[in-house]
Amino acid sequence: MIIAVDGPAASGKGTIAKALARHFGLPHLDTGLLYRAVGLGVLRAGGDPASPDDALAACHFTDDMLDDTGLKSEAAAKAASQVSAYPEVRAALLQRQKDFAGQPGGAVLDGRDIGTVIAPHADAKLFVTASAEVRAERRHRELTGLGLTVHLEAVLHDIRARDERDSARSAAPLRKAEDAALLDTSDLGIDAAVQRALALVEARIRTAAND
Repeated sequence: MIIAVDGPAASGKGTIAKALARHFGLPHLDTGLLYRAVGLGVLRAGGDPASPDDALAACHFTDDMLDDTGLKSEAAAKAASQVSAYPEVRAALLQRQKDFAGQPGGAVLDGRDIGTVIAPHADAKLFVTASAEVRAERRHRELTGLGLTVHLEAVLHDIRARDERDSARSAAPLRKAEDAALLDTSDLGIDAAVQRALALVEARIRTAAND
């Protein structure tokens, strides 16, 4: 069984995807980490995330890079948003994601183009979203919890800028797959959002079994 979870930054898709993976006993991949790894690789090599050539050169990293604590930094996040817009980078990482989705037994993947590009044949698809203001508050709490000094207004500006880049890019833009269930987490706590996601996925599985 393949479960695709898409949505914008700080919507809760990662938390939901991990919970779904635990519930169904499936491996999980946060595909955003792949792009963060590329962005961080560019920065550490002294390159420029605004350069497609520098970004493409950083695509050949090993799996242990996905455990690097540097991936959680805002610098890596911003670089990831830039490099993910390049068709060459998305093409270089495409097979890696498809292979993960296609492993025996299935998997849960979260990102921005799972249901539309990586696994359009997924058994269940969710598009998780929330208002920009709510997502900014969540990210602000996360960053201040890490001891970072950030202003809410700046986080909101960054969230909106990422939304624009992700939705407007020519390569695999962020959009809801036609057959994805919409889950707005603006007014939901973590537990409620996870329970709603489980209900949506299980409903989809039951529907498929009866077709």
